[in-house]
Amino acid sequence: MPTIKDVARRAGVSVTAASYALNRTGTISEETRQRVLQAAEELNYHPNAFARHLKAQRSRTIGVFITRFAGAFYEEILDGIHEVILATEYELIVCPETRVERRIFTHRQVDGAIVFDTSISNEQIARLAGPKFPIVVMDRQIEARHVFPILLDNRQGVVQAFAHFYQQGLRRLAYIAGAPDSLDNNERMQVFLNEAARHHLSVSVYPGNFTEQSGYDAAQRIIAEGDLPEGVFCANDQMAIGFMRAMREHGLEAPRDIAVIGCDDILLARYAQPPLSTIGASRHEWGGTAARWLMRYLEHKEVSPPQRIPTSFIARASSLKRPDLLE
Repeated sequence: MPTIKDVARRAGVSVTAASYALNRTGTISEETRQRVLQAAEELNYHPNAFARHLKAQRSRTIGVFITRFAGAFYEEILDGIHEVILATEYELIVCPETRVERRIFTHRQVDGAIVFDTSISNEQIARLAGPKFPIVVMDRQIEARHVFPILLDNRQGVVQAFAHFYQQGLRRLAYIAGAPDSLDNNERMQVFLNEAARHHLSVSVYPGNFTEQSGYDAAQRIIAEGDLPEGVFCANDQMAIGFMRAMREHGLEAPRDIAVIGCDDILLARYAQPPLSTIGASRHEWGGTAARWLMRYLEHKEVSPPQRIPTSFIARASSLKRPDLLE
């Protein structure tokens, strides 16, 4: 492949002058610039973008680290990130967490990162982040320089969901928890328990891990105990779907026997039997906001205030003991 030296030789100029012409920098005459461009065209010369980025210590690439690539929840977040990046000169790579050190630290393959993966520790993120390598996190709050959270406003939707239970006269309530290291789970649980305490109610808490199976297991335990709650809030939709599956196996129905609410508004929630009440947020906007924030920092060193993505309660049949509340 031809090099810039070949272009300079053909145009009869120095390598420096050829570089100025090809990169539209420096002070050279227009005649010289055109001669270099003509030589480059004749030789079919194309600048080595990788070498140029290496010299500038920038890759013009963003790394996204997400726990799982499958499923509508993560796909919508990635779509939002991708839409923003497409409008820039940056490229996007999606990485499994096993390549974190090699990709973003040792090889310097990306200029910044968006992390939505709890298997990457807070300590690791804080150590990797720096003024030339900002990291946006979407699932945790880390007190470290050059680490910036873009999170959900969990309080907004959970307060509405609790009010939905309370306004229907439901007083015996349970909470099915997600992964204990999840900021979203911990915030949702704390808000729900605080709202219950404000109304002088106690809530039974059962462990889970965001999987459908853990929701199913929690339901089996609750049913075996015999004293059924009137309403159950699950920290995500998958657990709520598992919970209702166990109910059906025991001849129970939502909301007749237990009113059930999930969280995340995954596509399957609206097609569950019965359709699942849930808390929704625009995951596309969540991903897009994270990407826009990172772009502003990389291009302008602009540090915007922390942002929360709005959430809202969506009432469906699984929790409606009193359909008249929707009228």
